[in-house]
Amino acid sequence: MTARYYASMGGHPPQDQIMTDRAMFTDAYAVIPKGTMRDIVTSFLPFWEGTRLWVLSRPLTGFAETFSQYIMEVAPGGGSDRPETDSTAQAVLFVVDGTGTITIEGTAHALEPGSYVYLPPATNWSLRNDGDAHLRFHWIRKAYEAVEGLPAPEVIVTNERDVAPSEMPGTDGKWATTRFVDQTDMRHDMHVTIVTFEPGAIIPFAETHVMEHGLYVLEGKAVYRLNTDWVEVEAGDYMWLRAFCPQACYAGGPGRFRYLLYKDVNRHMPLGPMVRRG
Repeated sequence: MTARYYASMGGHPPQDQIMTDRAMFTDAYAVIPKGTMRDIVTSFLPFWEGTRLWVLSRPLTGFAETFSQYIMEVAPGGGSDRPETDSTAQAVLFVVDGTGTITIEGTAHALEPGSYVYLPPATNWSLRNDGDAHLRFHWIRKAYEAVEGLPAPEVIVTNERDVAPSEMPGTDGKWATTRFVDQTDMRHDMHVTIVTFEPGAIIPFAETHVMEHGLYVLEGKAVYRLNTDWVEVEAGDYMWLRAFCPQACYAGGPGRFRYLLYKDVNRHMPLGPMVRRG
């Protein structure tokens, strides 16, 4: 089945539209619906040309502290020759719309919907939209937590269509995860995956775990359990979960429900104050 990725952002609602929406921020989770991603809430970055972004999450003390996530929108001819100003930051880019070129350590790679790029810290890279339409991609950043005796991971450039999903046991393929990184590779301290539920599939228990999450709905709709609440979400919505927030899901259909998922992994828990950047 051909993958679809929600990518419609911006605009401005009319004055006669009611203000009520599904946006919420609690001490355990946040829901940022697609209707809040308007022109007036965009941000801009140094050394980026023809580019605006929506900041979906950022480290907050007492909430989710490990990562930031942006939706980047690059106009034709736009981009950056100095995209990252923090040498400790690693990144994942996932393209949802348009085309462009990313150049990594002197090697150019084409970008298109479904492209996944992992960039280790201190990587020399640049990005340009050399197409005739806007390029939109998710940019997830995390300060890399180095471990003595483990080298940093290498660059990864691939596409979702080239990665076979892994079926969850006992689900007949109705719940599957597309993993771009080997789970047993201890060099990685974050994973960004795509989770797919066929209509009627569920997470049949309230997951409660140490990993922080960012979940951007790429396709479909579902009812998601967040802490003590059941919340309806659809393509274009974003869920931001702190550690140990209970979570479950029911995908009611009529089509597939898919989301881009961030989580922090494979590191000891710090036993004292730790400054995280992102």
